[in-house]
Amino acid sequence: MPDWEQDVAEVILSEEQIAQRVAQLAEQIAADYQYAELVIVGILTGSFVFLADLMRQLDRPCEVDFLQAASYGSGTVSSGEVAIGKDLTLSVTGKHVLLVEDIVDSGRTLTELVRLVENRKPASVKVCALLSKSARRELAVELNYIGFEIPDRFVVGYGLDYAQHFRNLPFIGVLRENPTTASRE
Repeated sequence: MPDWEQDVAEVILSEEQIAQRVAQLAEQIAADYQYAELVIVGILTGSFVFLADLMRQLDRPCEVDFLQAASYGSGTVSSGEVAIGKDLTLSVTGKHVLLVEDIVDSGRTLTELVRLVENRKPASVKVCALLSKSARRELAVELNYIGFEIPDRFVVGYGLDYAQHFRNLPFIGVLRENPTTASRE
């Protein structure tokens, strides 16, 4: 039995469902930014798989940069504290910025990142989130593009992790309570 089968209670989004929705999001984004210079900013580390697939579906040129922020550490509940680990290297002044996030729950991390980018005087800032967990929202945050609304459960796969494990799963699944994979190291 693969390791993930011991720790993933159920698959809630299949590889096929994700691929189909990513293609739809890319089509919508390409139409919205048809005549604009676009900078896509991935929020590391969880968004990298989503960002790569989304970019491959966009039929237009764009620049790419990354921000790194964390509020989970090795737990399954956000600490509420947002730490910036990597800042932008590109100038976004006067450009249209699309922040690409893996999951938005409390809204704290995203609120901080939008503020950080807006301080750089871009032409606009929009947000594309693969997953939205609105049941946990503490701060109002505008999500311009949403892949899926999911229930308030801790999920892994497709870039999302638990203690740096499970990012490589091609689907999104619910993590069991007391996962064993991370404790075997």
